[in-house]
Amino acid sequence: MISILIIGDGNVASHLYKAFSKVDAVVVTKIKSRNLTVTPNADVTIIAVSDDAIAEVSSKIHNSFVVHTSGSVAMVSLNNKSRKGVFYMLQTFSKNKAIDFSEVPFCLETENEKDYILLELLANLIGKKVYGINSKQRKALHIAAVFVNNFTNHMYKTGSDICAENNVSFAILEPLIKETAAKIETLSPAAAQTGPAIRKDQRTIKEHLALLNEQQQEIYTTITKSIQNGN
Repeated sequence: MISILIIGDGNVASHLYKAFSKVDAVVVTKIKSRNLTVTPNADVTIIAVSDDAIAEVSSKIHNSFVVHTSGSVAMVSLNNKSRKGVFYMLQTFSKNKAIDFSEVPFCLETENEKDYILLELLANLIGKKVYGINSKQRKALHIAAVFVNNFTNHMYKTGSDICAENNVSFAILEPLIKETAAKIETLSPAAAQTGPAIRKDQRTIKEHLALLNEQQQEIYTTITKSIQNGN
């Protein structure tokens, strides 16, 4: 039986706790980061708090093996005096949206092979996709994820605003959104690119800009130039 302590009360901590609670091979406990006066012993302590709090929280933990779940924080930023590691799941987590962990990439990093094998075992108990990723690679992945997830979602929000301003249902765009995401399973993103920017259709681009507010124009112009420059 492997004992796991999860520290945190956000989206990642909540989903991890639910997933491990269904596994017979582990016993899992979850506490809030402010309740570190008495920290339960565990084989693996998983810190799932905000990036800025990782160093401080880890400095208060005396368990033998401590990992964090951040995509952008280096493993060496952990301030515990024992073994360190990273248990990063590259996915967007919302508290009330169920997660299929079999589709979630687990990006692992440890100081030694024995600890990596342990984290790999834990990842495979709830998921299927496991990768050995160092801190530099993980930071690059996190930046890429911001583009394909956070920035893309902001594009959805901008599109939704334009629809609302013109009394059009955003739902009409949903099949397009799904097809765009599905395309990159068989095509590279570069090969899948379509639209007036890649066609250099200046007349359409000017007409689009005329319909947008100042902030939307800035976004539209910047992305159009990036597409046309092949960036």
